[in-house]
Amino acid sequence: MDNITFSSASALARRIRRRDVAAEEVVDAYLQRVDLVNPTINAMVQIVGEQARAEARRADAALARGESVGPLHGVPITVKDNMAVAGLPCTSGTLGRAHWMPEQDASTVARLKAAGAIVLGKTNLPELGVAFETDNLIYGRTNNPYDLHRVPGGSSGGEAAIIAAGGSPLGLGNDSAGSIRVPAHFCGVAGIRPTTGRVSRMGMFVPASGLYDRLCQVGLLARYVEDLALALPIISGPDWQDADVVDMPLGEPANVDLKTLRIAFFTSNLIAPPTPETVATVQRSASALADVARDVTEERPSGIEQSFELFMGLLMGDGGHAFDRFLAESGTTQLHPLLDGLLAIQRAQAMPLTSLLDTLVTWDQFRHRLVSFWSDHDVLICPVCAFPAPLHGETLAPDKLPGFSYTVTFNLTGWPAVVVRAGTSPEGLPIGVQVVAAPWREDVALAVAQEIERKVGGWQPPAMGQGG
Repeated sequence: MDNITFSSASALARRIRRRDVAAEEVVDAYLQRVDLVNPTINAMVQIVGEQARAEARRADAALARGESVGPLHGVPITVKDNMAVAGLPCTSGTLGRAHWMPEQDASTVARLKAAGAIVLGKTNLPELGVAFETDNLIYGRTNNPYDLHRVPGGSSGGEAAIIAAGGSPLGLGNDSAGSIRVPAHFCGVAGIRPTTGRVSRMGMFVPASGLYDRLCQVGLLARYVEDLALALPIISGPDWQDADVVDMPLGEPANVDLKTLRIAFFTSNLIAPPTPETVATVQRSASALADVARDVTEERPSGIEQSFELFMGLLMGDGGHAFDRFLAESGTTQLHPLLDGLLAIQRAQAMPLTSLLDTLVTWDQFRHRLVSFWSDHDVLICPVCAFPAPLHGETLAPDKLPGFSYTVTFNLTGWPAVVVRAGTSPEGLPIGVQVVAAPWREDVALAVAQEIERKVGGWQPPAMGQGG
């Protein structure tokens, strides 16, 4: 089974098209794998086995008739449980939406289905998607497949965990502060947060709006970088529902000439010192590119040290008003302690209107200052987080929270960022690196991440479920 459940989505798509393997066999293998690993990690919260098998049989029948198929024909996927899949609950991890059933798919889900993908089910997240660990009062806690005592990250923690454990080859997530990239790092998989405006957010709850609108982007997780490159064109572009999506060309990573790239890297953002192993992982990744890139230099964008203070100002400035509104819309009255704790911090740090407006001006100045970095560089490599996956319940600790500032920088700028595993901690936990490119140059970030994956490491199967 491992040659199917540990395969890339790209390889599965090729094998299904050639009819080397039936889509039904692929779907069944993944469902068996979910049955094996999910009781331990609690990553998938809704599983539609019989429906997925029926769709796989239809996919095989279409191939037998010689019908034209999409690039993901017969390939199983999973979807984070704050994105709508018609006929499946979309809870966003909050009790008031425990039985809310959307009538239509999110735009990105619809596009993946139109490309031939088969949804296996939904994956877990923190309440309203606002924590770096995955736990809620509906479905409970998700565990990291490399150490069950540790978090898989958040908010796309269920996606990262089930993909790392071999229960899905490809999944949809979203990222407003690192919610794709941190779980990818903690669980040793690949993930991409595209340029702000590349992908529609329609069909997501909480919706991108207000202060958080420009921070949020829908993206992808997979075990292999090539699968991010395969699926990104499918979900990209205007849907004429999300007014912020821009119809920008999307380059092909295979066409990127690595020898022309000016690569920079840094190991500390001067906010949260990274672990020695994190530093070594970034340095090793940069060194691996020295013989293929135009040049590799150690340099940090000027002003990046403002990231945490600025982001926290935006997050806290309204005193929790936005989340209170979303909870009221949902009908939720009982909160998970993670969300309750965040709201308590927000209420204590609410800003007067004039201070909040000053923060918005500072944000614009930050973006304008940092974009000049791309006049002399093409790629930036840096940590994803200051540390590997912490123990459950630690992510809101005052000494931990600044460690997540490495991802929020690029929500503030809107730049595309890819995460790929490139190292291992002394405890055996994955360590990823963040590969960042200029706006709209996802092709460059993906090409460099794939080279790091090839030379330094990439996803490695967890010990759990081996031999099953």
